[in-house]
Amino acid sequence: MSFHPAFENLRLPVVCSPMFIISTPELVIAQCKAGVVGSFPALNAREAKGEPPMLETWLRQITEELDAYNQENPDAPAAPFAVNQIVHRSNDRIDRDVEICAKWKVPLWITSLGARADVNEAAHSAGGLVLHDVINNRFAHKAIEKGADGLIAVAAGAGGHAGSVSPLALIQEIRSWFDGPLLLSGSIATGDAILAAQAMGADLAYIGSAFIATKEANAEEAFKQMIVDCSADDVVLTDYFSGVNGNYLKPSIALQGLDPDNLPSQKKSMNLSSTDETPKVWRDIWGSGQGIDPVKSVVSAGDLVARLSREYYAAKQRIAALK
Repeated sequence: MSFHPAFENLRLPVVCSPMFIISTPELVIAQCKAGVVGSFPALNAREAKGEPPMLETWLRQITEELDAYNQENPDAPAAPFAVNQIVHRSNDRIDRDVEICAKWKVPLWITSLGARADVNEAAHSAGGLVLHDVINNRFAHKAIEKGADGLIAVAAGAGGHAGSVSPLALIQEIRSWFDGPLLLSGSIATGDAILAAQAMGADLAYIGSAFIATKEANAEEAFKQMIVDCSADDVVLTDYFSGVNGNYLKPSIALQGLDPDNLPSQKKSMNLSSTDETPKVWRDIWGSGQGIDPVKSVVSAGDLVARLSREYYAAKQRIAALK
C-alpha cells in the first residue's frame, strides 16, 4: 500500500475495526505485528475515579512495544495503529482523550457517531490521519466537509452499528466524488472478500467480527465459540438495544430470555455510560457481522492474518489467470 504514507507498512490492505471491550493493547499489538492496522476505542481504556488516565498507559504500552518490534525487524516493521473516538454528546471524555491522543501522536484516528472539525484539527496538528465511519453518502459528504481525510463505508452486513446500504451502491456513490482513502466494512472475513472490496473501489478492507475469535481478543470464551459456531442466519439487525440499528448474534439474545426473531423497535436515546442492569450491548448482547461463516476455530490474530493473506494473494492469482 502506497497511496498514503500512513499505510506504507501494511502487508495486507486491512484495517481492524475497534471493538468495544474486545480491542485492547494485546490484540492491537498482535494485529500490527501481523502487518495490518490494529485499533481500539479510546473508551475501552477505563480507570477508577482519581487514577491516572488508562488511555495514556495503553498508548505508552502500544507505542513502546511496536517501536521495539520495529527496531528488531527493520525489514518488516509493524503496521501503524489507530484509536477510535466516539464523537457523540454522551461521551464526556472526548476532549480529554483527544488531548492524550494528540500528545502521543497517534498515527490514525477513527471517528464515529458524529463529525467534529476540532477533533480533526487536533489529529492533524499531531500528524494524524482521520478516518470517519459513515453509513450513507450524505454522512460521507458531511465528514469530508468537516475535515476528515478518509472514509469508512459501513455497509449492510457489518457488525455492531451497521448500515443498510449495499456495499456496491455505497462504494460507487462515494467514489463518484471522493478520491481519498476509502475503506469498506461489512461481512469481510476472507482474502477473497478483501480483494472484492478493492475491485469495487475501496482501498482497504475494514474487518472486525473475525478478530473476536482470536486468542488475543478480550472476549469471553463463549463469545468466541459462538462466532465459530454461527453464520449469517444467526445474526439479527435491530435497534432494540441501543436505539441505533446494529447486528447481533441471535444465540446471545436468546440467552437473555428474549426472542431474537420478535424484538420490538425501541427508539431510545444512546447512553454510553448507562449503569442499569438491563442487557447491555457487548457485555450481554454480542455483536457480529454477517460474514462469520469462514471463521472455523479460535486462532491467534497472526494466524488469522496469515489465512487472509494466503486467500488474498491466491485470489489475485486466479484473477490474473483469467486475463
